[in-house]
Amino acid sequence: MKKLLSFAIGILLLCGALFGCNKLLNQKANDGGNKTLTIYNWGDYIDPQLITKFEHETGYHVDYETFDSNEAMLTKIRQGGTHYDIAVPSEYTIQRMKKEHLLEPIDHRKLPNLKYIDPQFLNLSFDRHNRYSIPYFWGTLGIVYNDQKVSRKDVLHWRQLWSPKLKNNIMMIDSARDAMAVALITQHHSVNTTNAKELREAADKLDQLTPNIKAVIADEMKMYMEQNEAAVGITYSGEASEMIDANSHLHYIVPSEGSNIWFDNMVIPKTAKNKKAAYAFLNFMLDPKNAAQNAEYIGYATPNKAAKKYLPKSVTSNQAFYPPKQTMKHLQVYHDLPLKDIGTYNDLFLEFKMFKK
Repeated sequence: MKKLLSFAIGILLLCGALFGCNKLLNQKANDGGNKTLTIYNWGDYIDPQLITKFEHETGYHVDYETFDSNEAMLTKIRQGGTHYDIAVPSEYTIQRMKKEHLLEPIDHRKLPNLKYIDPQFLNLSFDRHNRYSIPYFWGTLGIVYNDQKVSRKDVLHWRQLWSPKLKNNIMMIDSARDAMAVALITQHHSVNTTNAKELREAADKLDQLTPNIKAVIADEMKMYMEQNEAAVGITYSGEASEMIDANSHLHYIVPSEGSNIWFDNMVIPKTAKNKKAAYAFLNFMLDPKNAAQNAEYIGYATPNKAAKKYLPKSVTSNQAFYPPKQTMKHLQVYHDLPLKDIGTYNDLFLEFKMFKK
């Protein structure tokens, strides 16, 4: 009987030990014990040397995957096939991810370097108190122009794009929200309006621009503008930066009456498997020297105030990419609109493209 009792106790102890080991293994997998950090980011949106530096300093291995649109990123995270530890969505997508409970709340106590972010880029409307996201890069929608084909004074404002002088000479970005924003701003409306009358008026205004539109394109705009194929391009600040680097006759303007200001922030998806590594990476990227190195490589504006002292003065003093406060206060952030309103924007933009043809 004693032998049987001893045997039973031995089995229970063994089961307890196995349960404890299994729990420990699961805990390690969740807190970074697997030593792998999986990042989901836009293509060519980080200096590769920073990934190498992070791996060397922390001992983590980085698996880096890329996406080409917020929608593609959102779809893959919804599906949950890959458990990303870090993702980099734009502001309106962060709003949607919050609504769908796809994001892990961020513990600011684990990010001592968050203090280096300029306060003007914190606590914004799409994520109050930065409960779910940390600033990465920001930029604007604006006008890139070729000084061989048009004078600066003739493209300082959106309304000037309707001038007959620019007939068949404008490259328009292939984006419903951005194209509609240009027309809405010229009519003093919000870029987030869902008012049917205002949207119809903006669409009619956009249709009137078609004689001046040479093409409605996406990434190809860089090549065409660099090769002097058009006088004007409506594009993002980061894209303009690349064009300017390749062609000294190109310049970038953010109209003072207003435009879109966008933000790409780092988030931790709810399904993250290595949150310890995620926090290590977030804090690493918030380090001023690392943020400066990344900004110099990418060409977009950094929200890291302390990083600016490590960047060339020619960059930080360039009002095209770091607009003055007077312009900043007129910039508008896109909101995550209801699907039916997104459909309206897309339909009106498609109408504009068909009208162009």
